[in-house]
Order: sequence, then C-alpha cells, then structure tokens
Amino acid sequence: MESYTDKIKPDSYGVHTYLENLIKKNYQIPTFQREVVWDRNQVKGLWDSIYKFYPLGSILVWKTDTKLQNHRSIGGHIIAEEDNRTEFQYILDGQQRTTSLLTSLYGGKIEGKGNFDPTLYFDLTVEDEDEVDDDSYKKRFLFWDEIDDRGGTFKPNMGKMKRYREGLIVKLQDIRRDFGRIERKIQEGAYSDYDHPFRVRLRQIRDVLDNYRISFIELKGIQVSQVCQIFERINQAGQPLNIFDIVVAKTFRTKTEGKSGFYLREIIEDFRKDTEGNYKDLDDLTYLQVLAVLINRYFDDSKIYNITDRYLNDIRTEQIEAVCPHAKVSLLKLFDFFENHLHLKGPRLIPYRYFYMTLGSYFYDNSNPNYNFLKKYFWYYSFHNEDLLSNTTQLWQHVDFLEKEKTDIEPIFERFLIDKNRLRTSSYSSRGRLSRAILSLLANQEPRDWAYTDRHVLSNVYYILTDKPNLHHIFPSNYILQNKDKNKLDSNSLMNIAYLTQITNLQISNDNPIQYLRKYDSQGFEQILSTHLVPKGVLDWSRIQKMPENSLDIFIEERIGLFIEKIKEKLIGISIDIIDTKESGNEEFQAS
Repeated sequence: MESYTDKIKPDSYGVHTYLENLIKKNYQIPTFQREVVWDRNQVKGLWDSIYKFYPLGSILVWKTDTKLQNHRSIGGHIIAEEDNRTEFQYILDGQQRTTSLLTSLYGGKIEGKGNFDPTLYFDLTVEDEDEVDDDSYKKRFLFWDEIDDRGGTFKPNMGKMKRYREGLIVKLQDIRRDFGRIERKIQEGAYSDYDHPFRVRLRQIRDVLDNYRISFIELKGIQVSQVCQIFERINQAGQPLNIFDIVVAKTFRTKTEGKSGFYLREIIEDFRKDTEGNYKDLDDLTYLQVLAVLINRYFDDSKIYNITDRYLNDIRTEQIEAVCPHAKVSLLKLFDFFENHLHLKGPRLIPYRYFYMTLGSYFYDNSNPNYNFLKKYFWYYSFHNEDLLSNTTQLWQHVDFLEKEKTDIEPIFERFLIDKNRLRTSSYSSRGRLSRAILSLLANQEPRDWAYTDRHVLSNVYYILTDKPNLHHIFPSNYILQNKDKNKLDSNSLMNIAYLTQITNLQISNDNPIQYLRKYDSQGFEQILSTHLVPKGVLDWSRIQKMPENSLDIFIEERIGLFIEKIKEKLIGISIDIIDTKESGNEEFQAS
C-alpha cells in the first residue's frame, strides 16, 4: 500500500532536462487541457522570471496506468506516446509554460501564427532597469521578427541586426550548445575585458540555463474523480475539468486498418449539428449521464452502477458504441416530447435535469411510447410538493417506474400533494424546480400575444428573434409600491407573471392592468387571457376602470385556483391532496 507521501511527491528538474524528456515522449498532454493562448510578451515575461531566478510555479504531473487520448504535438514537436508503456505521465497544469519553454529553445510552430518563428534570442546589451514596472525584458528577449531588418529595408530593426552580426544578440539555445564560440566572438570583437557587462550577462544567462530548476508535483495513486477536483482547484483559467473530458480521453480510439476510430466529443458535436431545436445544446455531462443510464440498463454486466464520477470513469468505448445508435433515436424522441407534446421550447424550463435520463431510458428502443402516461409523469413530479427526483437513488427508482409501463405493466402513481402557499410564494427571481414547473405550465398553454392575438408568444424560433418573449409582471412593481399597505403578497410572485413578446411588454411599460388591458380588450380577448391562466376578474376591473385596493392579493388567489384546476386536468385519475400552509393564526388549511 502506497503511503501518503508517495501520492504527492515534490521534485525539480533542470529546464533542458524537462524539455528533453518531453521530446523523448516521457510526458504527454491530455486532450482535456485547454488550447494554449500564446502571447509573445507572456513568453518573454516567463523567461525574465527565469533570468531573475524567480519561481515559476509547479508543473503538476499525474502518473497513472490509465491511457488517455493525448495531444499529438506541442508547438509542432511530436510528443504523442507510441510504445506500449504501462505508466503514463500527464501534464495537468503547466501546458502554457511548457509550450513557451519548448518553442523558445527548440523553435516550432504556433497555432494561428502562420510562419512565425517562436525561437527566442537574448540581447546582451540591454541593461536592467530599476523601476518597479521594469519592462526591460521586452527589449532583452527578442524573436527573429524583431531582429530581422529584411535585407536592410526595415530601419527599426537595423540596429538590432547589427548587434546580432556582432554576436551581441544570441539565440538562447546556442548559449548552452555553443557557449565557447559565442564568448570567443565577443572577446575577439571590442569586448576583451572579462568583466565587461555584456560578457557578465552572457555568463549569467548561461548559468541560469544550466542551473534553473523547474518545480514539479507528481501525483500517483490518484483516482480520476480526484484528478477532476484537483484540476478544477489549481486551474488558473477558472475552467473546471469535467469528468466528460476524462471519458473522452479514455475512450478515444485511433482509426486503424482493422478498426474504426472513436471520438465521443465528435459524436456528440455531430449529433448537435444534425438536430433541430434548442435541446441539442444540453451540456456534455448530461449527454454522458444519459449514456451511463442506458449502459446500465441495456449493456449486460456493465458495472456502471450509477451516474456519478466514480462510475462514469469506468465507461468503456465498446459500451458507448453498443447503445449509441438507439440512444440518438431516444434523445430525438425525448426532445420532440418536450418541444412538441409539452410545448416547452427550451431546456431552461425543464424542472429536473434527471428527466433527460429517466425519459431517455423510457424512449430507448421503444416503438410505442405512451404519451398520455408520460405527460402525467412529467406534471406529477414537476409539481409535487416534495422533491421526488433530486438524487441518484430516486433517479433509478424513476427508471424502474417507467420501465413498468414500457413492459405493459401499468405503474401506480401515489397520492399527489400540492401546497397552494408554495405557488403563492414562488419567486420570479428563483430558478428552482417549482419555479421552472410553473413557467413550464404557462408555456404548455401555448400563450398568445395580447397585441397580435393570432401569434403564439413561444415559437420554435423564439430564441433567435429580436422580439423575444419576456416575463411580464401583470401587476407592475410601482403599482404595488403605491398600494404596499393594502396587499400582503409580493409582485415578484410567479403567480403575477405572464409570457409576452418583448415589444408588447415594452409597450405596457409600468402601466397598471386597468390601464393597459383596455388597449387589448377586443372580441375574444378573454380567450387570449385564458391561454395565460389569467382570471377574468382583472379584465372586469379594467372595463369598469376600478380595482380593489388589495387587487394583487385577490388576483393571485384566483390565479392559484386556475393553476390548481389545470394541474388536476393533467393528473386525472390520480388522488390529489391540496393543502395551504399559509399562516392564519397557527392553523393549517387543507382540502381534498
């Protein structure tokens, strides 16, 4: 058994030793590392830190027997592992520094920089500056395009080209490889004095290159899930390493003569490109967890017992390949169910993200889905007073529940419980399960615009229109402020919210209902309001141009009643308990 000291081991290597080991393919960079953003001044700043013997921060290396997909090259230098090693060393943190060091000394090619030569040179004539904001390193470290005078035609570089020919600007790599020749050229020129500042700087940069050591932290005996956490915590870009990145790297397979290639990221991206609507843009982790549920159910002895990182890490290429064809069909049916049966035009309305997994499993290899049952399932769990799909234990219970219907065994829904007070106090600013359920029910009614009554507010293309849907306060906040002592309820309750097009919403502005509803009150407008589950009473107030002082409270209570009736319609055949935990003394009101 490895000790704790073996798991995290600090070490250090000389710059050249590290880079030579990299070129010898002793290190790899996994593909989940982000793209390098190469900046010449950052590269110069890195070398200035080395020149001044400042610490660079540690390179984090993960030693493991797990083979991952890795980058084929870095800065144009091939580093991909080709032989049959049993242990691999992956650079988890330090790719940017590694690229800068490697290309500065060995040259190479920088992505997106054309024919730019990243080899770095050192100008021996540049003196140190005393200012705190020392920028001398930008003049001391140079790239060839800052030296080349293009045959004497580019005047800004002519002085540097002259110094280069005199041996006073030298290639960093040559200082180590051919120090004697460089020193001799300077000595034979005008700088025979051993202690001349130019020769002192030459010896200083040589000593730096020979003696500067890069700190390493080596991780060994670390599980993939732990690697994800470590990567997230040390990653300076603030981008967490998702288990999806690890699975992509582990399941990657290069195309050979006898076997097709496999690249999970590309498969999902191609699926997104070929799929219409907004659900295709689900995050990568959700796609992976849907696959994990399907592998658990439909791949014999999969050993993928859950959708947590611990088990996602164990998914194998052949398992994904086995479920993938039916999984794509299942997801298309799922997206169609949300968008065209429930009329929910985007993933932001789905109350539980686990619905993608439970319903994805139900649609898998299912040629005869029961949509009436699925609608009942969706609304039952979206509005139930208790969170019944918030952990993985419940997830598998749901998968089993849906599997019964799939095999012609009609599952039984328990009594449904809903608290009117939770509807009453649901917040406009919340993005919780019940808030999304309320907005889903409003979207399900296919609400019509008040100004253009033949237009649905939520259309298939509403995400990309200029006139996008807005969530409109039926009773605006300024009206409530004017009557704050008359109404107990908050105008930010979702019971005071309706979908309207952006233009209609702007036209209404902060007017109160008895003012703006008159503008839209034409024949059939009562039916338009019913698509928003808006009670008729507010329209009656508009028609007589008078509202009770506590009109918001009255309106919300009436609208809660409409919501309850609509939910009852969705759950016909299921026993329903309606409670109201609104405090009135210490009593709790209940009705069935």
